[in-house]
Amino acid sequence: MNKIIELNPADEIARVEPGVINAALNDAAAQHGLMFAPDPASYKISTIGGNIATNAGGLRCAKYGVTRDAVLALDVVLADGRLIHTGHRTFKGVAGYDLTSLFVGSEGTLGIVVGATVRLKYLPTVVRTLAVFFPDVQSAAAGVLALGRERVQPCILELLDGPSLEELDFRNGSNLASRGTALLLIQFDGLGADAEVAIAETALGKLGGLVIQEDPAEAEQLVELRRNNRGLDVDAENRVGEDIAVPRSQLVYYITALEEMSRRHGVGLRVIAHAGDGNLHPTFWVPGMDLQGIAALNAALDESIAKALELGGTITGEHGIGQYKLRWLGLEQGEDVSGLQRSVKNLFDPHGIFNPGKAILCGPPFTNLQTTP
Repeated sequence: MNKIIELNPADEIARVEPGVINAALNDAAAQHGLMFAPDPASYKISTIGGNIATNAGGLRCAKYGVTRDAVLALDVVLADGRLIHTGHRTFKGVAGYDLTSLFVGSEGTLGIVVGATVRLKYLPTVVRTLAVFFPDVQSAAAGVLALGRERVQPCILELLDGPSLEELDFRNGSNLASRGTALLLIQFDGLGADAEVAIAETALGKLGGLVIQEDPAEAEQLVELRRNNRGLDVDAENRVGEDIAVPRSQLVYYITALEEMSRRHGVGLRVIAHAGDGNLHPTFWVPGMDLQGIAALNAALDESIAKALELGGTITGEHGIGQYKLRWLGLEQGEDVSGLQRSVKNLFDPHGIFNPGKAILCGPPFTNLQTTP
């Protein structure tokens, strides 16, 4: 099911089957000066159906939002075999409950998406990329708030700490770590991009940032390096990558807390973040697989989750709950909310046939599949 059924430049929408690859839709839309804005790092292999299932975000979400913001309508097969259509092909519409948004991010637990109508955005003709290197990761995180105070709107605003830069250099032969201890990778697009760059250069320079405006080829290479620094195999390490979001005002404090946890538990730490919307991907790691190291890894992981919730954050910003995070879901959602979610699940899937044991805390007749990390 990988066909683009319709691409309508006048209405700025596309109707697609769920197996359409994100990059394929963007290639087709680009011929009309348009783009599908959700931009997961896996865009070359991820499907629109997968984007919808997890409400995927990605690099451009600082400006353009996540998948839910781009989905207008869905065709869904229900548990009893009925095919329903939710939503509309207009940008606005408030007829009845928003079932389309309910299915987006439901991780396949409520129905099977077999078609989607998605909104397209204008493909920018002007793009400017800044690489801003800082002496420490706290200064880089402070730079995110500084840009907000200046009321400029990057389309990409990514943060990488020193260990992440070293890992990229090791894997790709680059020299990022020699230029600074932390990096803000910033991209502005649109006709006002040059004006926003000038404002950003001044604001970040005051924080000690070394601002480099990359030429288009170097900028594209830097963005691709950022996309590809997740999911790397690491020899002789046991590693767990997380997907936590906190309010942007808490970025500096949370990153500092993560570093303190790493030292106290004796585990390695790398931090990258979609800093524009407070979504962090910290990776904790230990060498080898000894029981003491694994215990320290799990202790740091549990503490990082608790701290994010304490700061008003969430246990997952864009990757979803799946099975692994069920043990933490009750920390974020009280029984009243969990009970309502179970009721929704029972209504749509009374026999528990859709992705059982995933995404929500289920009571009888369903049971969660518990795992030990």
